[in-house]
Amino acid sequence: MEQVSSFTSIPVTCGRIWLSGVLILLLFPNAFAEPDFSTFWKNFRSAVIASDKANVAEMTKFPLTMPTFQKAVKDRADFLRRYDQVFKGEANAAGCFATGEPRKESARRYEIYCPFKESPHDWENAPIRFVFELTQSGWKFTGLDNINE
Repeated sequence: MEQVSSFTSIPVTCGRIWLSGVLILLLFPNAFAEPDFSTFWKNFRSAVIASDKANVAEMTKFPLTMPTFQKAVKDRADFLRRYDQVFKGEANAAGCFATGEPRKESARRYEIYCPFKESPHDWENAPIRFVFELTQSGWKFTGLDNINE
């Protein structure tokens, strides 16, 4: 019986590791990519305009911060219950998101300011701020604020 040297298995082992790495990259192409805010924004904006509450909830980080004197939205169920308060309360988010554009505050944060729903064209006075942050699981809607409060 011929004995095989343990060194002959090194190329096979290296090949398997390399192949495993390639398969991971093929299965998860965004595993090491920087998440793209513009793609997130397009999906989030479309979901809000369509009033797709379930999809918007998936793109939201909980607890969701709320304006002064309002309790944070603690979880998905609370969010679905309070959806109109968040997106149709002081501002008409669907209308604002249809024409407005978020601005980059930092590499990990974007914000969009919306006017009051009673004055939807008053972009000079747009105090309702929707905040988006890059989290461990990608971009998420993280807060709502009225900067006048």
